[in-house]
Amino acid sequence: MSGRDLLEPLPLLTLDNLALAFGHLPLFEHASLQIDPGERIALIGRNGSGKSTLLKAISGDVPPDGGSIWRAPGLRVSRLDQDVPLTGDRLVFDEVASGLGELGDLVAEYHRVAGHVAEDPGALERLGDLQHALEERDGWRLEQKVELVISRLALPADRPVGELSGGWRRRALLGKALVSAPDLLLLDEPTNHLDIDAIRWLEEYLTGFTGALLFVTHDRAFLNTLATRIVELDRGTLTSWPGSYPRYLDKKAAAIENEARDLARLDKKLAQEEAWLRQGVKARRTRNEGRVKDLMELRARRAAYREEGGTVRLAMDAGESSGKMVFEAKHVNKAFEGRTVIRDFTQRILRGDRIGLIGPNGSGKSTLLRLLLSEMQPDSGTIRHGARLQVAYFDQQREQLDPEATVADSVNDGNTTVVVNGESRHIIGYLADFLFPRERAVSPVKLLSGGERNRLMLARLFAKPANVLVLDEPTNDLDIETLELLEELIGGFDGTVLLVSHDRVFLDHIVTSTLAFEGDGKVTEYVGGWEDYQRQSRSQLPNSKSQTPNSKLQTANARLQTPDAKPQNRKKLSFKEQRELETLPPRIEALEGEVARLRGEADTADFYTAGADRIRFVLSRIDEASAELETAIARWMELEERS
Repeated sequence: MSGRDLLEPLPLLTLDNLALAFGHLPLFEHASLQIDPGERIALIGRNGSGKSTLLKAISGDVPPDGGSIWRAPGLRVSRLDQDVPLTGDRLVFDEVASGLGELGDLVAEYHRVAGHVAEDPGALERLGDLQHALEERDGWRLEQKVELVISRLALPADRPVGELSGGWRRRALLGKALVSAPDLLLLDEPTNHLDIDAIRWLEEYLTGFTGALLFVTHDRAFLNTLATRIVELDRGTLTSWPGSYPRYLDKKAAAIENEARDLARLDKKLAQEEAWLRQGVKARRTRNEGRVKDLMELRARRAAYREEGGTVRLAMDAGESSGKMVFEAKHVNKAFEGRTVIRDFTQRILRGDRIGLIGPNGSGKSTLLRLLLSEMQPDSGTIRHGARLQVAYFDQQREQLDPEATVADSVNDGNTTVVVNGESRHIIGYLADFLFPRERAVSPVKLLSGGERNRLMLARLFAKPANVLVLDEPTNDLDIETLELLEELIGGFDGTVLLVSHDRVFLDHIVTSTLAFEGDGKVTEYVGGWEDYQRQSRSQLPNSKSQTPNSKLQTANARLQTPDAKPQNRKKLSFKEQRELETLPPRIEALEGEVARLRGEADTADFYTAGADRIRFVLSRIDEASAELETAIARWMELEERS
């Protein structure tokens, strides 16, 4: 063995000829892959190709049918699944902290005790014991890591996970995976249900992650930022493509062209040999066993070749042209339980406008769409509709789908035919364009995966003429190929488009102007897509910085350190005051975190369906905790100056 071989690090994991099938359908055959330390690998492939199953096999949750998986000794693997099994009464903070293993219980208890110090002075002694235990085990760094992840994912730390929606439970599982610091991190669609700010933070976090990363995503900007290598799962085979996604596209196009030529040559040779074999007596007298054997091998090669899966075929009937004015909003206001989500909104949307809506989760984007569509009434102001509007509305909650209805009945209100661009088609043939075979078309909606439900929503959307497209998060769960086809279709649509999306590339390719939800109900229009918005907003706020969870404490520190601060007569701190001073920073941090989490909860789209008692509690607790925070900061400043 050479010296170089001795210096090369061992791989973390190696797949060798892995095989796995569900029923008669093989998901992958002869799949081989090596993952080295520090790699960031994007796993791509069509919906249903087996990406999620492969991650489960790598983590050891699904045994393969054949082949082998070698894992480095002591390898620690953490996986974020697409499914959301998380339930129960455990608090979100405790669930995220459990990713730390044994130390997570200590961190979780410290968080709970610190949050009750003000109400229970007797908790001070226990808090001191916990502080000492954390210091001994380097727990402060890990506790801060948990707080950071919870803050940046805007998680409601002190709510039971069982009370959260599926999207928020999935965020909690993502937080748990991130704090676990494994050698190999497996993430299945980690950007689903995240707003753009959270996605960008996740990109930064994972860029600095020292372990290896294998992730599945449909977000091309996220993929381009992180991936050092792309691995494609296509027709049961894993193929590695070093470099970025655009480089992969170039190489893949060339590979498909070569594959098509090879297949054409194989088919031509096979046809010639089959014709030879079918010749009469004279040919049989002259044929030789070697040639027959070669023909049998050709047949086997052709039979083993798995045809490339079908392509979604998207088409839309733009209907008649709408009037020049589509929507006109004047001084529109909308509030829920005293919290304003739309403030003095005035906008004229004209035929052909392509408008993107961006902002944090719960900021009011879906509310504005519902106001414009008259599904909700404003508290004040007016909204006018133009003439001859034919609206196709893609609802991110998929509320338009009846889970008990069949796929076919969900497309066109139970009719057996659809008319697209003047052509009448049977519903089964129409659904085949969206990759629903006959047996899937007659199955109930409740059996569909997330990606299949999105495809069904698109089939329903495009089954009727429309001159206004209103799309609320249409890209979730779609594979990249279908996403790009949808992008192409909308790009060629002649009508008006209103689009809510956290997919930055999708926004840049579709919209010509952007409505940004900037907090407190303020909605500002910017020319262009996401990148244009970024440039314009930065130029308007050159010195602005987003607040961190400790921003108020840092501001107080700065005030204490101001050179011209006037000296005061200091009285030495008593023992009790010294202990109080030690507990105030974590108390302040806990209150800041509580306020941020409650505000995050109040910003969610489903907050105002949680019941009147919960709504009143959250809104009143925000005011109470904010007052407690100001009092704690003032007391901390007073004691700090005297210490």
